[in-house]
Amino acid sequence: MVEERRMGAYERIYQQLQPLIAEKSPNLVAGMATICAVLHAKLKHHFWTGFYFVSGPDELHVGPYQGSVACQVLKGRGVCLASAIKKQAVVVPDVHAFPGHIACDSRSQSEIVIPLLIDGIVVAVLDIDSDKKNQFDDDDIQPLEKILSLLQPLGKNGRPRLAVC
Repeated sequence: MVEERRMGAYERIYQQLQPLIAEKSPNLVAGMATICAVLHAKLKHHFWTGFYFVSGPDELHVGPYQGSVACQVLKGRGVCLASAIKKQAVVVPDVHAFPGHIACDSRSQSEIVIPLLIDGIVVAVLDIDSDKKNQFDDDDIQPLEKILSLLQPLGKNGRPRLAVC
């Protein structure tokens, strides 16, 4: 069970992010980057905090993140793909016990992945890793889903459009 202090932190983070996303984020990628920065800075058990975009039926590509260097492409297996396919959160207390886990950083020990659904379609997943086991449980899901809901208005036009300079 998530400690009461963490639940309070999630609510404070939501209150901080709400105006930042609604009033200042020009697009989905900017909103995602802002969420990553705030979650990573405010929740000390986060070792890696980031997004992966769905890029096909069994492939994800890295998006905005905070932490050590990420896997650029996740293909065919892993916690993030399981979450995207199931369209639901996946909590992994010990990543070494998850069949098909992809270790982008060997220091990662536990993980939670929350899908970002826009109009019922998974466009990305929020992936959070900790360097300690048992850092996430089902009580983390609802507050993280609430935070991700801030992105839905930014993603209503489908996948993010990136400008080419």
